[in-house]
Amino acid sequence: MIQKHCHECGAALIEKELENEGIVPYCPKCEQYRFPMYNVAVSMIVINEQTDEILLIKQYGRPHFILVVGYVNHGEQLEHAVGREIKEETGLIVSRIKFNRTSFFEQSNTLMCNFTAFVKDASEMSPNWEIDSHQWFTPDEARKNIRPDSLAQKFLNAYLDE
Repeated sequence: MIQKHCHECGAALIEKELENEGIVPYCPKCEQYRFPMYNVAVSMIVINEQTDEILLIKQYGRPHFILVVGYVNHGEQLEHAVGREIKEETGLIVSRIKFNRTSFFEQSNTLMCNFTAFVKDASEMSPNWEIDSHQWFTPDEARKNIRPDSLAQKFLNAYLDE
């Protein structure tokens, strides 16, 4: 059981059988089942439609290139989060998106939802404070330069291997 305490009252959860659901965390104080909670984020393979190049970024003083990524706000649609995060971090406007796949990232208790986001005009690139550096790569170069053994690499390789 990942969730150990009730998000409403803070009481320790116990495991309890729920008909047709199996074993579910249960708060004996609130007398409510507490289904697992986790964060949701979007990860984007940003593609320049004019050149077919892929945008990789470096953030927060880290040495490796990664994909653009951001958390989904409460009540926000994933598709909206894709466009919002890319606009906020890069200044680029997304012309269309395609859903790729998801993967649970245990380290931050986050469901990562990966998309391909196409931009028409990469000349509008104006990174915000979250991006230390960025570079456009050919697909082969992107594969070679993305952070090894990362979820970003897994998403990018799966996309390129389709």
